Amino acid sequence: MAKFIYKEKLGITALKASFNKFSYKKHSHEEYTVGVTLRGTQKYSLDGSSQVSYKNGIMLFNPEQVHDGTAGNYKEGLDYVILYIKPKLFLEGLEKKELVKFSSAIIYNEKIKNDILNLSSAILHQKNEALCSELYLKFVDNFTLEELFSKYKSEDIFIKKAKEIIYYELDDVLNLEQMSKEFNLSKFQFIRMFKANTGMTPYQYFLNTKLIQVKKYLDITKDLYATVVEFGFSDLSHLNRHFKRVYGITAYEYLKVKA
Repeated sequence: MAKFIYKEKLGITALKASFNKFSYKKHSHEEYTVGVTLRGTQKYSLDGSSQVSYKNGIMLFNPEQVHDGTAGNYKEGLDYVILYIKPKLFLEGLEKKELVKFSSAIIYNEKIKNDILNLSSAILHQKNEALCSELYLKFVDNFTLEELFSKYKSEDIFIKKAKEIIYYELDDVLNLEQMSKEFNLSKFQFIRMFKANTGMTPYQYFLNTKLIQVKKYLDITKDLYATVVEFGFSDLSHLNRHFKRVYGITAYEYLKVKA
């Protein structure tokens, strides 16, 4: 049986997950994401490259890095914890102004593993903010070493503008014909160029971005049916179906575990 628990503190979301046959669809997050595999193996594709995290493996994801995920062995199953850290907060902890990029997808480091587990446990058990702040600083201090990062490549103008157009169409239907005309491209040229630069098709990116905003909207309003209307889903089951593919649980279940 799959189990997903989400809790938030300090602007950091902690997820504790356990499942056998569930598989995440291709998606990305706005946050820096760090996690520890506790049991089993986690297989996933990251920017088109196959990755495997074994027990005690520390998984590192940069903002908007496209990935999926599944248990390496359905019978053995998979347990892990993940921290989603807003870029502004991560950079504040690092005392850096510009975005940085993890240079490795998976590392094995006992201290970093324990610091992630301690921070995630404090957030999941909703300990006080002072303790969580101290544990966060202890965790982030592991990443002051420059060898853990590589230079962050800025997006070209085409991708930046395309993403902006998609963002402002989230409550509507994605119109590829209209978007491609903005760049003087055919619809198929636009799809190819967008996927080559982002790892997602325009529709996949549109849906992923919509679900990120849906999650934020739910955090604020706690209103499922207002969310359905606000983001143009046909009904609650339509929202739940898409939400579960990225977050492991339905929007309804998400509100229950966050309560």
